[in-house]
Amino acid sequence: MSSVPGPSREPPRYLSKAEAEAIEKELLEDYRFGRQQLIEMWGHACAVAVTKAFPLPSLPRKQPTVLVVCGPAQNGAIGLVCARHLRVFDYEPTIFYPKRSLDPLYRDFTTQCEKMDIPFLSYLPTEVQLINDAYNAVVDAVLGAEAELGEGRGPCAGILATLKHVRIPIVSLDVPSGWDVEAGSSGGISPDVLVSLMAPKQCARRFLGRQHFVAGRFVPYDMQKKFELNPPDYPGTECVVALRAPQ
Repeated sequence: MSSVPGPSREPPRYLSKAEAEAIEKELLEDYRFGRQQLIEMWGHACAVAVTKAFPLPSLPRKQPTVLVVCGPAQNGAIGLVCARHLRVFDYEPTIFYPKRSLDPLYRDFTTQCEKMDIPFLSYLPTEVQLINDAYNAVVDAVLGAEAELGEGRGPCAGILATLKHVRIPIVSLDVPSGWDVEAGSSGGISPDVLVSLMAPKQCARRFLGRQHFVAGRFVPYDMQKKFELNPPDYPGTECVVALRAPQ
């Protein structure tokens, strides 16, 4: 059964930072979703989007390697879950997680990856050709919608500088790292694939990559109506769907 009764004729709504925060707050406080539950759903949906964008038979390298770069906040945790599901889907993820969160929930996600023998890099090569040669794609889970403007100039600056020069495809989760949630890119990375969580953010209007997915089927129908999300149709049992470019 589709999450929306009948076809959605209006284009999806592109959310401001405040709107995205209000939706997440209502999911957590009013609908009693757990934080772990949301991160798990988002991470799984992001992994599914990767499999749609880069099916195993289409990968240019013999080994189905994917580098997942995780930041210290919620987007990084989503990246950890994404990596775990990619492993289940027969990809070979490697994680770079330089600033590990002390949050017990995030530590649990880390342990799950370690127990599944997913390797963690001790450093990110600054010579981008090493990354280009070793992996089929990079998952950008460094900064997300929760990041404040300017965080890309802090400890994450070196990571973003490297990612800006890789030649293999980049998949950004929710908001490309270094982008403002509303204004878009201000010298951030240029991903090939974007996976919007719940609904696209306003910055996604400036996304020029080849595929834009949205993972918002789980949002309750009453909330879809309240926030006028106008979600796309999700065929069958799909949890992720590709969007057309905004008009």
